[in-house]
Amino acid sequence: MTSFFNPKFSKDFPLILNNDNYDTIIQVGENEDIKEFRAHSVILRARSPYFEGALSSSWVKKENDMIIFNKPNITPNVFEMILRYIYTGELNLEEQLSEDIFRLLIASDELLFEELISFLQEYILEQRQNWVDKEFFLVFYTVRKLANCELLQNYCFKTISNFDRDIYHDLLKREELLIKEIVAWNYLIIWGIEQTSGLGSLNCDRNKRNNEDYEALKETLHEFIPLIRFTNITFDDFNNKVRPYKNIIPNQIYEEIEEFYNKGTTPKIILPPRMGKFDSKIIKPKLAKIIIEWINIEDFWISRYNFIPIYRGSIDGISNKSFINKCKGQVGSLVLIKVNYSNKIFGGYSSIGFNSIENSLLRIYEDNHRFYHSSNNFIFSLENDEDTQNMKISRVINYDKAIYDHPHNGFNFGYNAFFMTENHCIINNYSCNYENNIRTDTIYSIEEIETFIITEL
Repeated sequence: MTSFFNPKFSKDFPLILNNDNYDTIIQVGENEDIKEFRAHSVILRARSPYFEGALSSSWVKKENDMIIFNKPNITPNVFEMILRYIYTGELNLEEQLSEDIFRLLIASDELLFEELISFLQEYILEQRQNWVDKEFFLVFYTVRKLANCELLQNYCFKTISNFDRDIYHDLLKREELLIKEIVAWNYLIIWGIEQTSGLGSLNCDRNKRNNEDYEALKETLHEFIPLIRFTNITFDDFNNKVRPYKNIIPNQIYEEIEEFYNKGTTPKIILPPRMGKFDSKIIKPKLAKIIIEWINIEDFWISRYNFIPIYRGSIDGISNKSFINKCKGQVGSLVLIKVNYSNKIFGGYSSIGFNSIENSLLRIYEDNHRFYHSSNNFIFSLENDEDTQNMKISRVINYDKAIYDHPHNGFNFGYNAFFMTENHCIINNYSCNYENNIRTDTIYSIEEIETFIITEL
């Protein structure tokens, strides 16, 4: 026979939260709003798949057998709620500001607390419906599980007509929204009909609308339609849900859509796919879009990508060891480097990763040098964090020597084409394994370095 003593357990277990026998210090927040929390790694790992991975030896640093972990993107108030939830299963939202509950929603998604996400969904719908505004929509479509929540989507359909013009325009401009583009189009049509005199509930039958109705709707939406990423709408959805509104779409845009579907022509006016969240201290999102286009020329106009940050020198330390610990493995990765005493930025993309790559890709040459094969690696240089005119790209030309794996380098493209050695980077390409158009003889000291895993959404 099994007995359960949950009340006693629930009363005693929270005492561990304030126990001195901790082995983990978590630093959260940034700028002036920073706080340290003490915790127990075994409990964090047991309660969260995120912490199970994050607290592995390759992700964190240790000082005197104490795990030190940084989460600057979560505020102290939000993390305090999360920590109490982890240890006690309790969550009190009654006195919390809406912005902190939104932040809690985002943090719960990142830390993989599905139970907490489900609870917050219901809480918002039942208790705080008046929050459904611009801020809610931004959170709603940047939290991947919420973007697929049919219950919340249906509620949003009912409230979207209340948005004013500037708010809705700002939402559609955002790159980080996870919304499906056909859903963005559907929302836009619903909103536009409600905002157009003579349409809406009084003229809800599309078949009864005349040319004057469509001209009025076109006038209402003329600023918004160019913000739709039409190439991310499937051909079937285009035929069924976009084509019926052909008369409200500017001629140049509509012609480009049809050319794209029928001939695969690269659009010139239509905006490229939304990129997803991009958190870099080194370059602006518009440069990241160009890099994505370099990575995947053929599928750029139909695919969406996600940048997952795994290493930042200002947080994790700038050294070969810290880079290798954070960035090892066979996975498509982007490295960015801002150098000291200059606006220059250097970077490289490797479809196979940088080091500790699986042996199936290994090529062994003389003196036991280890090289890895890739046909689509490249390195590049930028003059500053937003200049698109002077970007230079150098693609791999000797595929069997795309990556050189050496213990004294954090990473090494093509046997010294572009490599990191402790807190310096060098771009000389003496081995000529990459195109020879960004070679320099300067040894640059690294001001900041970031690495991202790039995945398709």
